[in-house]
Amino acid sequence: KNSSQNGNVKAAKNRIHRPFKWIVTSNFKKFVVYNMNEMYPEKNPVEILLEDLPEKYQLLSFLINPDMNKVIAEEEISVQAGEKVKALYEALRPMYLSPDSASSMISLNKLCVRIVFLLYAEDALLFGDKGTEFHDYLSSFLPENRRGALISLFRILDTPEDKRDPYEDEKLLKFQYVNGGLFSEDIEIPRLPENITQIILEDMSEKFDWSKISPTIFGAVFESTLNPDNRREGGMHYTSVENIHKVIDPLFLDDLKREFKELLKVKPKTDPAINKWRKKLQSFQDKLASLTFTLAKSSAFIIVPLMLISPMTTKEL
Repeated sequence: KNSSQNGNVKAAKNRIHRPFKWIVTSNFKKFVVYNMNEMYPEKNPVEILLEDLPEKYQLLSFLINPDMNKVIAEEEISVQAGEKVKALYEALRPMYLSPDSASSMISLNKLCVRIVFLLYAEDALLFGDKGTEFHDYLSSFLPENRRGALISLFRILDTPEDKRDPYEDEKLLKFQYVNGGLFSEDIEIPRLPENITQIILEDMSEKFDWSKISPTIFGAVFESTLNPDNRREGGMHYTSVENIHKVIDPLFLDDLKREFKELLKVKPKTDPAINKWRKKLQSFQDKLASLTFTLAKSSAFIIVPLMLISPMTTKEL
């Protein structure tokens, strides 16, 4: 259909009883796809130019696959991200004095992980509304000073705001504290010649949006690019989403989905029936709230269940 790209998507989203998952608009030059499963579909639509359709037709796969839950081709995005991480890895490796040593390889892996986290946090607006905070910070230094700037940034990110030197460089104080220990360990960081900072600032920051990558596939990105011999030694273990589903689906997720589906089928008419139904809904919500997940080697075992359970707790009835 031909319609305005700024159609009343919000109004359509609020028709919660309509059995549709997607809204597709077109002005004959591009298609805009809204995923109505998202909380705010109008914020992150997928745009496909007509001229790019032959290469990106898979983004419309949901038209023939009604069970498809995501319109973004995560596999394609992860390949692009993997290529960028690999380029950074291969540029950094020769800069180490002993690139084949176990300690240097572990430091190299962790350095790549830290840089990708900063790029993701920047694009996901975790550091501010500009979305260029890390890029602007690193690019504000001369090439020969960027190694020291990166080391200082790692230090400040591992320091809670109330424990920081108030006279610290204002460029650093703008960054929030990152808990979890990602920046807590001192690692070996080699010199960063201009070709490496160009990869970080231009190829990885300016030319790629890391916020489009689901956290659940970051592991696959690193697994396909970082040195396989030292991932395990460095505590880097990754589990695919498919393998996670093999564990959590029969363990509890399938039962929760069935129970939720049965609750949605109920259409009470009388006040007593409505009250009884509400009690069942409240009981189900309490069950979801009581679920606890223990962090194992793979954080995806927490991320994936939370991403799947969250829509059940926010659905309007």
